[in-house]
Amino acid sequence: MSATPKREPLYRKRPGAEAIAAATDAPAIDLGDGIWMSSGLSNAYLLRTSAGRVIVNCGMGFEGPHHRAAFDAVDPSPTHTIILTQGHPDHLGGVDSFREPATRIVTHENFRIFRDDFERLMPFRQRNSAFAWASKLQAVFARAGKARHELPPQSRPEPTQTFTDELELVIGGRRLTLLSTPGGETTDACVVWLPESRTLLSGNVLGPLFGHVPNLVTVRGDRYRDALDYVASVDRLRALKPARMITGHFDPIDGEDLIEDELRRLRDATQWVHDRVVEGMNAGTDVHAMMRDVRLPPDLEVGEGYGKTAWNVRAIRETYAGWFHHRSTTELYATPFSAVAPDLVRAAGADALVEAARRRLDAGEPVEAIHVTDVVLAAEPENAAARRVAADAHAALLARATNFWERAWLKKRLGELGGSGA
Repeated sequence: MSATPKREPLYRKRPGAEAIAAATDAPAIDLGDGIWMSSGLSNAYLLRTSAGRVIVNCGMGFEGPHHRAAFDAVDPSPTHTIILTQGHPDHLGGVDSFREPATRIVTHENFRIFRDDFERLMPFRQRNSAFAWASKLQAVFARAGKARHELPPQSRPEPTQTFTDELELVIGGRRLTLLSTPGGETTDACVVWLPESRTLLSGNVLGPLFGHVPNLVTVRGDRYRDALDYVASVDRLRALKPARMITGHFDPIDGEDLIEDELRRLRDATQWVHDRVVEGMNAGTDVHAMMRDVRLPPDLEVGEGYGKTAWNVRAIRETYAGWFHHRSTTELYATPFSAVAPDLVRAAGADALVEAARRRLDAGEPVEAIHVTDVVLAAEPENAAARRVAADAHAALLARATNFWERAWLKKRLGELGGSGA
């Protein structure tokens, strides 16, 4: 008897982050079982009940009217309840488009804490994420023929009901269970379980790209996300044995065995990386060595389209041990390495350093080349030769990068250096 062929991981067949787009006037999609989807930067969902509509997530503020129109076309009944699966702006921004005087807003009890934390650093996070999302938002403004401030603003909803671990709701004959699932993106994350149809609305607890490694720390800057909380949340989803999973983006996933296989791999891959980092820390291994050497075995293959294993290695290490890596006394003080760059450039000569950087690049070592050009450019920001080598090194990294955030950053730097990226 021949062995059952290994199934190709699902992430290879699903769209990447580049396919995420803002809501348009497209009609809602019927997913069956009285569930409708309106696509956007984070999808909104309508659950039909005899008591009125249940809306799960509402998109950004400027997307709310699109989602509302799409759902009104299939079910114009009052909005009984809005469920927010996490406090990120692309889930809560469109609440005002749906909220009516009697509408109940249900969230996890940590929602206000997370929302307020996010708002506290809004300028910082907007600045640090604009390079990745600006083109998508500009397309929205161009399509609307308006500036951003002329579009509907972000909502700031106050929940009318919260829960800690689990909440059972019965609305118009439809039974829903809300379950707390921290770790993947936010401390207030929750999922919606429909037990009769064994359907799981998972939001973005597994990230915006299903089947990919969790993003335990973000390039834009967030609090660290705990790997073991993520593992526990995935185990909680597995225990439900869902037959259908409706994620925060793209099409639903059908089939109990398929879903279990995918969730098990995500869970085991995260646990495996966590354990290797702990072993390395106890053995005294430097974080950069762990970032280089910790690689998932083939049977735990997951995508790296939004987060990366190497980044998670560092996130896990710093979640446990903080910012001090015991490498240099200078880590303890406010003087950056760039403060001594002029001394190094004067001693070695800018031309010699640029030549060294070019040799590194020619040897297939673009990151090492950037280390060297960073020294030169810290002392001589307009050094044309150093900028050319740095641009070429970034282009080399871009040519092999597949991660959404990595590619966006490399394109940003290329533009700043006067290069161009594909």
